[in-house]
Amino acid sequence: MALMSIIWSSHLAAAQQQESAAPAQQAATEQVQAGTETKAITRFIVISIADRQMALVDNGQVVKKFPVAVGKQSTPSPSGDFTIVNRTEDPTYYHKGKVIKPGKSNPLGSRWMGLSHKGYGIHGTNVPTSIGKAASHGCFRMARKDVEELFKLVHVGDVVIVRSEHDELVAQVFNTEKNDKSDKINTGTNSAEVQIASADAGQN
Repeated sequence: MALMSIIWSSHLAAAQQQESAAPAQQAATEQVQAGTETKAITRFIVISIADRQMALVDNGQVVKKFPVAVGKQSTPSPSGDFTIVNRTEDPTYYHKGKVIKPGKSNPLGSRWMGLSHKGYGIHGTNVPTSIGKAASHGCFRMARKDVEELFKLVHVGDVVIVRSEHDELVAQVFNTEKNDKSDKINTGTNSAEVQIASADAGQN
């Protein structure tokens, strides 16, 4: 079965059932929606919780892979299909009455990309030694240079596919033996079409 068909026909129902985005986010979402018509998605992020790795895929090509920190056992990262609903440079951290302004002590680092699973996102960190470990409160932490690079490449509305197990998609994207020489992902000739719906996401 073509890879894109595997992804979209099997796993995006949850993303399609998310609440509508806030007005500021709806404008961005409308760029990938045309009324009730759907648009084929060619750029998306894949995160393998088991491998603690993230990959940006564009037009069937693995553009870049990054190591990430994932949720620890007591606060695991969510798996499923989400969208990026907001992007913030130099974010302020809010948690249980605590407010930390941008800077070296900010747990979110220099960039935040909120997911449609409220409270979760992809962000930097003030603890770079946690990268590659199960150490977060559920979000996906990246090294500063990596998160700033990814931030420039993705947009509101982009799909983020998070997998806790090694399914066919994860095997194709992260199997270095297959992908080192050619990171071309087999999308087949009939890319499935999906309608993306975003939801509000907070910062944790």
